[in-house]
Amino acid sequence: MDRNAGNAFYFPDNVPLYGRDTYERLQEENVPASVTTVINMRPFITPPRDHLIWSIFSFLYMNFCCLGCMALTFSVKARDRKVIGDMEGARHYASTAKCLNITTLTLTLLTVIIFVILVFAGVIFFPHL
Repeated sequence: MDRNAGNAFYFPDNVPLYGRDTYERLQEENVPASVTTVINMRPFITPPRDHLIWSIFSFLYMNFCCLGCMALTFSVKARDRKVIGDMEGARHYASTAKCLNITTLTLTLLTVIIFVILVFAGVIFFPHL
């Protein structure tokens, strides 16, 4: 045979030997014929969102009456509950953090809008500007 024949030539040590069972199977003692394993799986529950990034933003930029700090605390609690597997507790804390973030955002925007209206109405006057 020609070694330059391409893929048609195989060396004897690379060819699997089919049909040549020269080994003897080992028998295990005292093992039942069929062994089954049962895995109980819980249904997949989507983890609740903890709103941590929103709470950090509320804490740093819009900490109206310390509501941003409270939202951040509840977000961290929600993340901790999610890590230990208590999804109902995590959902409760995440819902509270979301409400606090919405309240902080609403009150901060309302304060800014009222301030801008008062500046344009002339009620608040800045003499050096």
